Amino acid sequence: MERQRIALANQELLHGGDYNPEQWLDRPDILKEDIRMMKKAGVNVATLGVFSWSVLEPQEGDYHLEWLKDIMDRLYENGIRTILATPSGAKPAWLDEKYPEALRTDERGQRRHHGVRHNHCMTSPDFRRKVREINVRLAEHFGKHPGLILWHISNELGGACFCPLCRKKFQEYLSDKFHGDIETLNQAWWTTFWSHRYQRFDQIEPPFANGENSIMGLNLEWKRFTTWNMTDYMKSEIEVFRSLTPQIPVTTNFMKLYPGLDYRRMAKELDVISWDSYPRYHNDYESLYDTCIENAFDHSVMRGMCKDRPFLLMESVPGAVNWHEFNKQKRPGMHKLAAVQAIACGSDSVQYFQWRKSRGSFEQYHGAVVDHLGRDDTRIFREVEQTGQILKKLQPVTKSIVRAQAAILFDWDNRWAIDDMKGLSQQKKQYEKTCLSFYRILARLGVEADIISRRDDMGGYGAVFAPMMYLIEEDTAERLRAYVRGGGQLFATYLAGYVDQNTLCYLGGFPGAGLKELFGAYSEEVDTLYPSDRNGIRFADGSIGEVRDFAEVLRVQDAEILGTYTDDYYAGGAAVTRKKCGNNGGAAWYTGARLDDKAMEKLIARALTEAGIPVSEIPQEVEYHCRENGEYRYHFWLNYGKERVKIPQVSGEDFLAGSCPAQENFVEPMDVRIFLERKNTGKAAGSGMAAIPEMEVMG
Repeated sequence: MERQRIALANQELLHGGDYNPEQWLDRPDILKEDIRMMKKAGVNVATLGVFSWSVLEPQEGDYHLEWLKDIMDRLYENGIRTILATPSGAKPAWLDEKYPEALRTDERGQRRHHGVRHNHCMTSPDFRRKVREINVRLAEHFGKHPGLILWHISNELGGACFCPLCRKKFQEYLSDKFHGDIETLNQAWWTTFWSHRYQRFDQIEPPFANGENSIMGLNLEWKRFTTWNMTDYMKSEIEVFRSLTPQIPVTTNFMKLYPGLDYRRMAKELDVISWDSYPRYHNDYESLYDTCIENAFDHSVMRGMCKDRPFLLMESVPGAVNWHEFNKQKRPGMHKLAAVQAIACGSDSVQYFQWRKSRGSFEQYHGAVVDHLGRDDTRIFREVEQTGQILKKLQPVTKSIVRAQAAILFDWDNRWAIDDMKGLSQQKKQYEKTCLSFYRILARLGVEADIISRRDDMGGYGAVFAPMMYLIEEDTAERLRAYVRGGGQLFATYLAGYVDQNTLCYLGGFPGAGLKELFGAYSEEVDTLYPSDRNGIRFADGSIGEVRDFAEVLRVQDAEILGTYTDDYYAGGAAVTRKKCGNNGGAAWYTGARLDDKAMEKLIARALTEAGIPVSEIPQEVEYHCRENGEYRYHFWLNYGKERVKIPQVSGEDFLAGSCPAQENFVEPMDVRIFLERKNTGKAAGSGMAAIPEMEVMG
């Protein structure tokens, strides 16, 4: 029977973050002052124990938990609850000294020395045993503490290990996946090329930097295995708490679009999805709006892993980090915008790393609520205090969700396969940026989009966008066909359906797996353009979209041609097509080239309109989101620009001001407006926006 998901026991938005009192046990005055300032800042939760192993267990088997209980007790007495982390993210020296097998081995086969963090072999029986022992102590001592609301497994799990233990486990994993038949593996990986055939599974090594890394199937399967192995390790930690404290949910903190692990596979084992957000605000290469929309995309990735449930923002920073290339401070007002954005996108928390800055070591200059000054009258503290006040007003938003009408397919499998493919342009493939560009266009059109995997249910979305859907297997292709037959609008681009799940090219034309018939066209060639090259696509209304980077020469079977190339040897040839399927209004759209945003926006707007999804114009530099529950909708407007901006007519309560809005509504620069609308009684935000003109079908 499927494991029941346990909801967080809170009925309010969480505000707090990582707290490291073990660094200050010799300063009771500071610990006392911390609680006073936490209450002033509106903090209601603290994450403890993330890097506490050497204090919790200074010598093997010698546990010191009293200080942690004292801190948890004092926090709870002051209305602050605890998220308690397992300390496995950083090992004490005694463990590596006694159990060197627990140390990680790098991609050149070198055993690492003690130090840094995440330096463990996730396969090591010794490491797993020591982690289990301390986790059992934590569960037994704190599992019934009234202040404990969530277990936090390790911290930012990541990396791979190439040691003999992991190599053997990889071989067993491959034998199981290919049913013990080495010839099936040889065929799937096409190992006859360069005479790289295997005779036995125990001959296969991970793709060492100084070894075999020229087999695409091997490289992809190693990444899948690393996710599988890390998930297996994570489950070994979770099992302790599921057994001893089943009433307390578990999470671990993800890291943006971390390339080393497929978070969607790990997410299935968690009760709560949480992540750490550290955008490069105020940089010199993009607008603040673009930075923030990328962060909204990342929030949406996390939201897509926990359908119909809020996620948690586990870490952010109210000032500057210490590890960006340029560690710029958040400008006044930015922290409030970032916090409200997280809530608007579906988070039920705003949390920080860290509460108080460390005096020394690697993160002594990483931003915190409390600086080395130790005062509560700094600009950053005041902004955190203001955020706490806003979150208190937003408590009714808790447990409401975002209901998106469109979805973008983003897959780690596909990302890995595209990054590893030897073709096109190594610098210009940019799969993540391409998916982000679709999200940005949808945001400008006022359409909320979930970011989902090709394995997720697509039935609830009117339109699904599949940029660069390079890797596709037969069963997914059938699900895509069923989605379109059911009335959905599927919008795909160049590089669709080139390889199967083992990165073997499909024969008979791309897209393969039977998708040529769905789209009514196939790619005969793909051209890579130099940065100085230019081409265009002409549409029926006379407009011309600019083509950059990639252009497929399409051969049309029974699709409508919406646009043709303007130049080069494929001038006049089909570039954009659409094929209607069935009697439910479904259609499969295909764009064979990388188009400029303006032209792509017109195409996307038309696909949305045909899907019955309202299309609107969001003012420049403004971001819009909506959360809802059974009774209310909460409309969020965020202005990242330098000018006061008029937003469309809305009705309902001005949530932060507590008053009804006037007919004309504005968002001040670097500010937010939030409107509360009772369902079925008021006009939804955006109803007065101008529709985007449709693009005519060609010929």
